[in-house]
Amino acid sequence: MTDEWMVLAGDFPTPTRQDWDREVLKALNRRRPPGSEMTIEQAMKRLTYVSVDGVEIEPLYVKPEDQSVGFPGKAPFTRGSQSETAPWIVAQLHEDPDPGRTAEAIQADLNAGSTGLWLRIDSDAINVDDLATVLAGVRPEAAPVSVSSISQQAEAAEALLDFFATAGNSEAAGNLGIDPLGVAAVTGQAADLSDLSSWVRQAGSYPNLRAVVVDVTPYDNASAGDVDQLAFAIASGIEYVRELDEQDVSPAEAFDQICFRVAVNADEFLAIARLRALRRLWARVGEVLLIDESKRGAIQHAVTSWRILSKDDPWVNLLRATIGAFSAGVGGAETITVLPHDTAYGLPTPFSRRIARNIQLVNAEEAHIGRVKDPAGGAWLFESLTDQLAEKAWVRVQEIEALGGMSAALASGKVAEWIKASCDERCARLATRKIPVTGVSMFPKQDEAPLADFIARPAAPVYGGIGTCRDSAVFEALRDRSRGHEKATGNKPTVVLACLGDRREFGAREQFTQNLLLVGGVDFAQIEGPSPDQIVAKAKEVGTTMVVFASSAAVYADQALSAGQAAKDAGLTVWLAGRKTEIGDGADSVIDGEIFDGMNIVTFLSETLDSLGVTK
Repeated sequence: MTDEWMVLAGDFPTPTRQDWDREVLKALNRRRPPGSEMTIEQAMKRLTYVSVDGVEIEPLYVKPEDQSVGFPGKAPFTRGSQSETAPWIVAQLHEDPDPGRTAEAIQADLNAGSTGLWLRIDSDAINVDDLATVLAGVRPEAAPVSVSSISQQAEAAEALLDFFATAGNSEAAGNLGIDPLGVAAVTGQAADLSDLSSWVRQAGSYPNLRAVVVDVTPYDNASAGDVDQLAFAIASGIEYVRELDEQDVSPAEAFDQICFRVAVNADEFLAIARLRALRRLWARVGEVLLIDESKRGAIQHAVTSWRILSKDDPWVNLLRATIGAFSAGVGGAETITVLPHDTAYGLPTPFSRRIARNIQLVNAEEAHIGRVKDPAGGAWLFESLTDQLAEKAWVRVQEIEALGGMSAALASGKVAEWIKASCDERCARLATRKIPVTGVSMFPKQDEAPLADFIARPAAPVYGGIGTCRDSAVFEALRDRSRGHEKATGNKPTVVLACLGDRREFGAREQFTQNLLLVGGVDFAQIEGPSPDQIVAKAKEVGTTMVVFASSAAVYADQALSAGQAAKDAGLTVWLAGRKTEIGDGADSVIDGEIFDGMNIVTFLSETLDSLGVTK
């Protein structure tokens, strides 16, 4: 015991920014020749990550002198729409067209921790005539019920109102799911906003019910960037308020009737910042419209992103969902939905539903994430990202307004154009693994079997709007080609992996190449320290037309030309794990391609499967 306070790290000097800069330059310039060293400005640029839509994440943040973070529940509501801490609503998605299974799943959810419900009504989901059946026994004042639909939006809203009327409880809560702009985005048809006021007035009979939802998840499904998703949300909300005003519903009433459904992905930093930025932007709209300050806070329903879910190694989806749910809780979402890990396969099983539900319950009841309002507030990284997102999104909102509003932007094709730009950039980064997908493009399992325990989905309607683009789909198509080849021929597509020299020379590139080949489901017959004749014999033994060399530059310079020439003479395609410059003169005559970090692995694997005779 001592009367003096213990100061952690108190015996060490306080590091300065100059100390940090010096260590960064030491690390980055270690192998650069004299005269070509980086400056600190160049080093910072090298270490700065730029998202697909231009948001910068720096390697180090320091506190701005003028930073003021404000308080939760106070304008501009960046830190939360409410000042008091309250548990978010745990609302799992139900979309199984079998009314018996859905009713059972609803009761299981409510009995095991869910506090709200979200039902999708469509031809490939719950039948609108079954809504009352699947909700039998549900108390809508205790568990808010929201519906959504693309093909039957009005019918779904009417059915929910009928259920509330039958329940006879004026405190029924939820959302009618009216979102004509969302329908227009998905279907490609013109948006019909003519009946908005009717739904608002009907919802007005229930003080805890909202009529309109700005659903941003279809844009996320189509691969829109964070900035565009924010802008589309705010621009859609503005258009709804403007249209309702023309239909004799005041902006203040309109604000009370709108909530936002947004996607949260596994990029924790940007997901949290996007929720914060949306509240700030919507509060600014309310300020311009002279809405009472207490009503300007945006209510958000966060859904873990469908776009980031994978079929290959679907268990990693549990990690992605956990990060998304954590981000939603920290970011202050009022309602959270976690999509089950098998969603990309089909309808969830009782097991996958339970795991998805429990992710939220662990976050809420064991990690106590909801006990602190905006724990990210004041962290310089999150404040910087929130500022960037809000500023960039507001510029895009102004562009949308200049086009005549969100309806006009959708109809003009400009929204689709912006999404395509983000999608193309994201796909390029996915293909080069600048955006890695664990279990899919990175660290794939060698003998993974497709998931067998799932419920097949009904055929979904084909819409003509913005479409969908799941991150893992292009890699899964490669794996599916390989599985189809194995099923048809009894053999996996295989290459010879010729590891020249000894293990200390080829070990690193051996593992890199194995991992890359497995991304496409390509097997490898490995041979270590082989002679040229042994390489050719191994290729004949396994029946392949392709060999990949793996070793160090020193070994390549000594062995690669002779081994490559023998393989070429035998009719084999020869690839090198590394660069041709490591071999020297004559490399072009024997090496057909290079394998290296940053290459387009989708193109490489697709061409590899083509050369091995794997049908598309």
